[in-house]
Amino acid sequence: MPFIDKLAYIYLNSQKQILVTLSQRKNTWYIPGGKREGNETDQQALIREVKEELSVDLIPKTIKLYGIFEAQAHGKSEGTIVRMTCYMAGFDGDIKPSGEIARITYFNFDQKKLCSPVDNLIFDDLYQKDY
Repeated sequence: MPFIDKLAYIYLNSQKQILVTLSQRKNTWYIPGGKREGNETDQQALIREVKEELSVDLIPKTIKLYGIFEAQAHGKSEGTIVRMTCYMAGFDGDIKPSGEIARITYFNFDQKKLCSPVDNLIFDDLYQKDY
């Protein structure tokens, strides 16, 4: 079974809304993150991806595992599963779109339908845990 291994950065604002990104030429919103390059650790890949997408530096000592979620990969052939290993962390800098990211915003729970299937699972989990 095809399998995609990704990392995600969960950031909630003071209104308990989750940060989501819209890539250039895409119409689905995603929780920021991406795939490892080479032999990167989760932490190395997450720090790099967040810098590339959001223009901020994660503070390594604050990085904490939130959870791991699996679902049908959005836009991929049936049976292709994405595993999203999610982390929360503090950061230095001001969040702004960078690289392939066209827009950044914050979604409430009721906007989750605009995101990928695996992101919907993450929204559900955050909601159940009253984040």
